[in-house]
Amino acid sequence: MIIQPMIRNNICMNAHPGGCALNVQQQIAHVRQAGPVTAPKRVLVIGASAGYGLSSRIAAAFGAGARTIGVSFETPAKGSRTASAGWYLDQAFQKEAGAAGLQHKSIIGDAFSHQVKEETIREIRSMMEQVDFVVYSLASGVRIDPDTGEMYRSTLKPIGRDYRALSLDSRTGEVAEATVPAATEEEIAQTVKVMGGEDWELWIKALQAGGVLAPGAVTVAYSYIGPKLTFPLYRDGTIGRAKDHLEETARSLDTVLRESGGRAWVSVNKALVTRASSVIPAVPLYLALLYRIMKEKGLHEGTIEQCLRLFSEKLFTGEEPPVDSLGRIRIDDWEMRQDVQDEVERDWEKITVETLPLLGDVEGIKEDFLKIHGFGFPEIDYSADVEVSS
Repeated sequence: MIIQPMIRNNICMNAHPGGCALNVQQQIAHVRQAGPVTAPKRVLVIGASAGYGLSSRIAAAFGAGARTIGVSFETPAKGSRTASAGWYLDQAFQKEAGAAGLQHKSIIGDAFSHQVKEETIREIRSMMEQVDFVVYSLASGVRIDPDTGEMYRSTLKPIGRDYRALSLDSRTGEVAEATVPAATEEEIAQTVKVMGGEDWELWIKALQAGGVLAPGAVTVAYSYIGPKLTFPLYRDGTIGRAKDHLEETARSLDTVLRESGGRAWVSVNKALVTRASSVIPAVPLYLALLYRIMKEKGLHEGTIEQCLRLFSEKLFTGEEPPVDSLGRIRIDDWEMRQDVQDEVERDWEKITVETLPLLGDVEGIKEDFLKIHGFGFPEIDYSADVEVSS
């Protein structure tokens, strides 16, 4: 089957297995070139099939030789429909890890469920007895409560008033104004239920109860703050409320884990093109400006560079990680440098359809958008037949 990107409303509906495999291979090559990583050797990644979760697993496995278990919810190919990008990325990781002689296990299922937690605990006992490092990188729009069966949906909306801003189409590079209505109290509560820290805490408690969380274990969950430009929609909106809850959960878990020598952290990461960020008004436009500025300054990083720096310079140095006033690790430090943000704000005021190609790295945004789905790699012949079930 010949696979070309099928995009609707800034969402890519398919994925290319060859491109996804190359994505993983390039990340592994970067880790190997960077050299050994100091990190725990028994690692669980919840939300391991793409983005920061996948890069965390690659960094731990290929940088530190860790045994890894990855949990993710992805869909295989069916008929003429391709598998999800995360499915192909996970399959590629397993193939490369196997070839490198690295112990690994991927669990495909609903990470919110009791069943997947129990299956993961069994696999930990069988494969590594206990885990020393737990990464929580779960991103989902829907959560089904495992006890009540009730479904919750997250929304990305402002709180208190409607939000209007320019938006960039990640596929075409076109600029248009977007309006997002203010959230209801119910939408706020449901977003916190899906994207907050409740499930992270349930995972840690389940691992403790199952006897598979090692004394001194460290856990980290990933978050984002972003610039003041996007605060009305993001950090001051429904997702921001969920991130506040995630950070409160980190402080609570840290208190508990300290009793056995462990720690819990939130890592605030850099803004990057993801399947989620591509549909958030104003964010792709901000990313276009940010990419150009950070590339010009030699500061641009992708997920694998971010994870390597997090492990090597923040989490596992043998010393207390540097944190901000709220106890968060800031791996977005280069993004939020004053000189970077000053330039972003200056250029933001100049954006028009005509000036954007000069002010923003539109091609870089489009390229990253395609690559997270396995498209846009010059090394891949996208006119060739491929097996979608690979």
